[in-house]
Amino acid sequence: MKMTLPDYYPTPVDLPFNRASLDKYFLPETPDRDPGGDGVWLPLQGMNLLTVSTEQIQTLPGGDSPFSTMTSPPLYIGQWQGQPCRLLDIPKEMECPLQLQRQPLRATESKLSVALLSLAGVGQMILHWEQSSQYCGNCGKKLARLPEEWGKECLACNNHHFPRIHPCVIGLVIKGDEILLARKAEWADGRYSLVAGFVEFGECLEEAMARETAEETNIQIKNIRYLGSQSWPFPSQLMCGFVADYAGGEIELRDRELADAKWCKLNQLPTLPPRRSIARHLIDRAEEFIS
Repeated sequence: MKMTLPDYYPTPVDLPFNRASLDKYFLPETPDRDPGGDGVWLPLQGMNLLTVSTEQIQTLPGGDSPFSTMTSPPLYIGQWQGQPCRLLDIPKEMECPLQLQRQPLRATESKLSVALLSLAGVGQMILHWEQSSQYCGNCGKKLARLPEEWGKECLACNNHHFPRIHPCVIGLVIKGDEILLARKAEWADGRYSLVAGFVEFGECLEEAMARETAEETNIQIKNIRYLGSQSWPFPSQLMCGFVADYAGGEIELRDRELADAKWCKLNQLPTLPPRRSIARHLIDRAEEFIS
């Protein structure tokens, strides 16, 4: 298994965090299918995966649990390379055993393979679901797990609840030989990306893309085309990528989400997001859409 992230992904489906990255390594299953016996652990501590490092290769710990005391029990999530894989939610304040190293999931230069990074992403989404689905949103009673799926049911009011994936749009906007880039104040110094945001009630994806662009930058767009998507487990989004043409307006920061926005030529680009993101995938394809 290649242990560094590639510089190029042929399609958005090949990006990290998408299920295709796991096809050769991971068979997802539900907690009630735990076969018992030894396996490997997926220890997540905040935004870090805890791994064993041998000769610059990162692997999951096996054998006995690396943590003797835990506030929440391990959760079986499937088979990793033919072995039972159990998720551990490690409190942020807990000390990391000496044999394990923290691997930040959002690091610009990750030491993890695409498959391990993507498995950790699945783990993040599962933890988010487990933490947000303890009680029924209808009556407030405790939820019980449905057999052979990730959904849960309320035994008091019979409501069923299922994992919530939040759709977001992100778009490459073209104006002549320039693209529209934006940055938030909390990002790394000098880093720019694309306009993005959550889909609102009653919107299709294309409408959300047009609204977000206008709300954040005062730019109107047209000819909006879908290019692909990426699972984004921070905590549970689906990023839907588009390309669109400039239709009018001058850049004006119309809300407080952005610190800056500007038009950039492809030979004068600022610092960009890492290539593991759909934002960078779209930017890297910009030349296809500039006539």
